Amino acid sequence: MVERARIYAAVSTEELDLLYAPATQRELADLGELVVAGGSGPVEVPAGVADEYDVLITSWSTATFPPDRLRGSRLRLAVHSAGSVRKLFPREVLMDGTLRLAQGGSDAMALPVAELAVTLTLALLRNLHTHDRGLQRTRDWFAGGNGLLGNGIAHQRIGVVGLSRTGRHYVRMVRGLGATDVVAYDPYATPAEAAALGVELTDLAALCRGVDVLAVHAPATPETRHLVSREMLALLPDGAVVVNTARSAVVDEPALTDELVAGRLRAGLDVFDEEPLPPTSPLLGLPNVILTPHVAGGTVEARFAQGATVLREVAGFLTDGTLRFEVTADGYDRLA
Repeated sequence: MVERARIYAAVSTEELDLLYAPATQRELADLGELVVAGGSGPVEVPAGVADEYDVLITSWSTATFPPDRLRGSRLRLAVHSAGSVRKLFPREVLMDGTLRLAQGGSDAMALPVAELAVTLTLALLRNLHTHDRGLQRTRDWFAGGNGLLGNGIAHQRIGVVGLSRTGRHYVRMVRGLGATDVVAYDPYATPAEAAALGVELTDLAALCRGVDVLAVHAPATPETRHLVSREMLALLPDGAVVVNTARSAVVDEPALTDELVAGRLRAGLDVFDEEPLPPTSPLLGLPNVILTPHVAGGTVEARFAQGATVLREVAGFLTDGTLRFEVTADGYDRLA
């Protein structure tokens, strides 16, 4: 008799129900002997897990553990239910090829993150926040901005920093809304990939000089830290919109704050250098800024899609060794 695969989910009870729909939980259990740590986070990965289980599932609730805990006679796959794997899995664990690693969350969250980026883009172009705040505060029709004209997205030049999964979704959405002038900066994208999306590749300085909207969709890596620097922000035209639903570190936040306090730029921000955003932040209360508390990937559908992606990765691995969202040693350094 062939021994059933053993799967250990180092995930809290609350997070299991958040990420795995009941049907997904049942299907995951059908793949082998499933053991769920449960309880409340942070959840420990037990010593000996690599000798007792074939698959390890982790998530936000999984506590940081020593990398050597992944070394053993049995463990061959780890799948992370959330976004970045860096917190739990250093690059070194992939170097000898005995453990394979997959992401279950990044692809599932890409679409809702792009949706919020488009929402912020439209809201700022159409002065939605100005109208709402003014009308709610004063209950006066004209104080609410009656007569204040916005801008149509179809007529804007839109610059995208990073043709990541999220960046590509964003491009498709704004083009679907009528935007025809879309340029992108991504040193890893090929001209053919850009052409398939209907965008033109350019260098970052040229992009910043001529865009009405700058949308950041690049991962936070040593290479991209403060990629959108003070100098790049200064190149943006007066009144330009900056949208960042990716990672705060990609943008020089103090420099952007200076531009926003001065009123020269507008911004929609979901990510910040310090989270939670402190109540003393100069970004709070600015009339030209829309802030959201790092919620871009948070939809009911996206959370369940994360669990469904993990299920597919585990099933593919156990069936024929295939992984759709594998993290390799070669690609690790480009991850968020």
